[in-house]
Amino acid sequence: QVQLVESGGGLVQAGGSLRLSCAASGRTFSSYTMGWFRQAPGKEREFVAAITWNGGNTYYADSVKGRFTISRDNGKNTVYLQMNSLKPEDTAVYYCAADPSIATMTVAVYYEYDYWGQGTQVTVSS
Repeated sequence: QVQLVESGGGLVQAGGSLRLSCAASGRTFSSYTMGWFRQAPGKEREFVAAITWNGGNTYYADSVKGRFTISRDNGKNTVYLQMNSLKPEDTAVYYCAADPSIATMTVAVYYEYDYWGQGTQVTVSS
């Protein structure tokens, strides 16, 4: 069992930066693939980024590639999402997700993840 708690959301102007954190409980965190997803009002939950258990592979949605960076610190049981050059269209609730055995080809599929955090709001003003 893994519990996830996101933090770091807030209000920022377009072009600004935020760093989201996701703190995980459980001794097996280091073996989980971690993902970030987001959901804007009236829209479906969409993939943002994912990172494999040792950080060896990272994956990004085309919409955030080059602007967002996912990383993890297994010693701190934490995964991060550094968000730069933020745009108003990045406004959403951001969710952290974890899974112990997700296949590489499905890291962008939200229903493949077993564990979810409660979400943190990111609002980008124009």
